Amino acid sequence: RERLWQLDMWRKRGLGKLAADFGPGFLAQDRAARLFLYRGDMAAEWAAYGTPEARAITEAFTAGINAWIARCEAQPALLAPEFAAMGTLPERWSPEDAVRIRSHGLVRNVLSEVTRARVMAKAGLEAERARRSLEPEWTPVVPEGLDPGAIPAGVLDVFKLATARLDFSHGRMTATLDTAWQWTRVDDLGDVYIQGSNNWAVAPARSATGRAVLASDPHRAHALPSLRWLVHLTGPGIDAIGAGEPAMPGISIGHNQTCAFSLTIFPMDQEDLYVYETNPDNPLEYRYGDGWEAMTTRSETIAVRGAESQSVTLKFTRHGPVVFEDVAAQRAYAVRSVWFEPGASAYLSSLGYMDAPDLATYEKALHGWATPSVNHVYADVAGNIAWYAAGRAPIRPNWDGLLPVPGDGRYEWAGFHDFSALPRSINPARGFVATANEMNLPADHDHASAKLGFEWAEHSRARRIHEVLDSQPAHSLADSMALQTDDVSIPARRIRPLLEGLAGEGDTADALALLAAWDGRLGRDSAAAAVFEVWWTKCLKPTLLDLVTMDPDIRPLLAPGDIETLLGMLETRDARIPDRDALLLATLGKAMVELRLRLGQDPAGWTWGALHHGYFEHPLADILPEMKSVGRLPKGGSGSTPMAASYRTTDFRVTSGASFRMVADVGNWDASMCINAPGQSGDPRSAHYDDLAPQWAAGAYVPLLYSAAAVDGAAALVIRLTPA
Repeated sequence: RERLWQLDMWRKRGLGKLAADFGPGFLAQDRAARLFLYRGDMAAEWAAYGTPEARAITEAFTAGINAWIARCEAQPALLAPEFAAMGTLPERWSPEDAVRIRSHGLVRNVLSEVTRARVMAKAGLEAERARRSLEPEWTPVVPEGLDPGAIPAGVLDVFKLATARLDFSHGRMTATLDTAWQWTRVDDLGDVYIQGSNNWAVAPARSATGRAVLASDPHRAHALPSLRWLVHLTGPGIDAIGAGEPAMPGISIGHNQTCAFSLTIFPMDQEDLYVYETNPDNPLEYRYGDGWEAMTTRSETIAVRGAESQSVTLKFTRHGPVVFEDVAAQRAYAVRSVWFEPGASAYLSSLGYMDAPDLATYEKALHGWATPSVNHVYADVAGNIAWYAAGRAPIRPNWDGLLPVPGDGRYEWAGFHDFSALPRSINPARGFVATANEMNLPADHDHASAKLGFEWAEHSRARRIHEVLDSQPAHSLADSMALQTDDVSIPARRIRPLLEGLAGEGDTADALALLAAWDGRLGRDSAAAAVFEVWWTKCLKPTLLDLVTMDPDIRPLLAPGDIETLLGMLETRDARIPDRDALLLATLGKAMVELRLRLGQDPAGWTWGALHHGYFEHPLADILPEMKSVGRLPKGGSGSTPMAASYRTTDFRVTSGASFRMVADVGNWDASMCINAPGQSGDPRSAHYDDLAPQWAAGAYVPLLYSAAAVDGAAALVIRLTPA
């Protein structure tokens, strides 16, 4: 009813059916998407989700979508306006559609494997560390038989296309009333969306309420409508409220009558790139063991709007889909991913825990969790709090997963780590559990053997969250909301002392004066915050990366740069920096020049929010300006603050961060709070399309009412669905 355009686009993108609606420009994307569909046994798929009702739930879910589509067919005015604008209609769903699509899920690290191979081969290990540091400290080992320098630059273009968000700004459309839509795809997949999340649970002994407090704010690429959908599911045996993704049944972040639950990404390495020698006499065969093994091929027909249907060939090895072939070099490349295992549909395993009555039941439901790999944080009315790492983690007996590997049989997954062997913490003496995608493996974890993953988020958000929680003996709901929207920058606090004692003239002197009195908060009304962020992201970091390498092929691969490595270069007076003070002053002066151009000559009128802003762009805004986008919304913070607000440096638009937030008062559920920006509805005609955007931008919340009395008392509209 509120998100049908979003649902329809999710399904058509994932199944590879875009060209049927939008023309031949989407053929390549359709083929790419089809390579990454789950094609395994459906009985095993349904059995893998921790509840015997997974199939029945999904059948009911898709039947509901189809019922609304049927209603719209009878009353076309109910259809979201995007359908009429694009001349398309929604298609009915099968239950399998909801689970076979994997390419929207968050797994890793095949993209980084390829980049690492290229950087190490040409610029060495120190350059690679400037791109991405590894934790715990680790030196990548080149697998025997791999030539990292021979990996083609475009080897994962098909993979990128399969996993790209559907973004119509990447194309140009021309049309007249009597001609078919014509699309030209623009090869631009360069935007970097930093994905992460925060969550924590505070025990009753450390809570101002005497009850546990659970907070969750997942960070994803900003979109319109929101990625999350708030829902309250009440019926026989279920009374749960919270957020899930619109195209999947259930609630992954929220609470029921006794338990609250949340998740953030725990960055397991769940995929690998395999490199094959192909048979010079038959490129459809690849070397495996002592002989040649045939690829599996599949021919599929793709409908194309305004043109004849097209036949495409999909190729697979024993490890996964073939994404690149170099016939001249006799090489082929395939991606192996947990996506192709039963039960790896993103978040669907939450069906197993959303009605859990207690910690033991909740823990049991996590045993089959596959994707995305996450930090589950939990709290209940009995006073328990817990953290579990969960996900399907491949066992790599003889390599570390950090580089591509030969596909000849020497580098095979040996199953998956058992859930019971993954790290966890239950009712710790510290009085809270908290995660922010940082390296949080316990000190006694055998990382050298397990090799769960090496690439984690920078520590800034986690350090600030732990700092605040450690300092609060009586943590309140208000404290959780303040921490979710906290704008303290740890990089700023580490860099600012390096300026002490320095002097400059003109612009540089003005910048030093602003930063000298600054507290390191990236408030949206702060002039000093604007100075620091423009300096750090536009001038200082790029200059440091230039010192690492100026190779035109490698330098772009290092951006945006590893925060910990770059801060370390400054703090330790790295040998690559001939004169740190001069570098700091010169880059600071450059930042001031840019700020005066962007914000005017007088720093007294500058604010960070005048640059840094939220903007929820309608997917069709580039080609249909009448489609309503939401913003511009002045924002504080950055990707390094708990109020995660990562931005693109071209115009400082926030591209990723928390659009959904929740703070749960465990047991006093009606006191819980939330926000979901820019609004619940995806229909531009609805009052709830953008009504939450101002509160979100200001760091405010709305009640997450739960009891029947509270909900009925606040209801403004009741919609009754009566079975025919």
